[in-house]
Amino acid sequence: MARIENHPILGKFRKGRKVRFYLDGNAMEGFEGEPIAAALKAAGVIVHRYTQKRHEPRGIFCAIGRCTDCVMVVDGVPNVRTCMTPLAEGMNVQTQYGVLAKKAEGWTGR
Repeated sequence: MARIENHPILGKFRKGRKVRFYLDGNAMEGFEGEPIAAALKAAGVIVHRYTQKRHEPRGIFCAIGRCTDCVMVVDGVPNVRTCMTPLAEGMNVQTQYGVLAKKAEGWTGR
């Protein structure tokens, strides 16, 4: 998959060092400072969450932080807009189900 290198709002990314992060428990690599969504897209991941009622997949839509299609649970915090959130070493990213009002007790992403 192609890597997003020029964001419509954030501008051109400075490629940071390669870092390891985790998606649903699986180790992945990306570049420090790039949006989480860019690292996921480069790895071929296009589904970030599923809708609550119909279990429909959602991924990057607006890429400027205005919608909720790219939200995921990041380090235990739900509703993180991955198109705007910089990737960091060791991040734990989880597929989200629905759009949650707050951090769920014992949230596991499933």
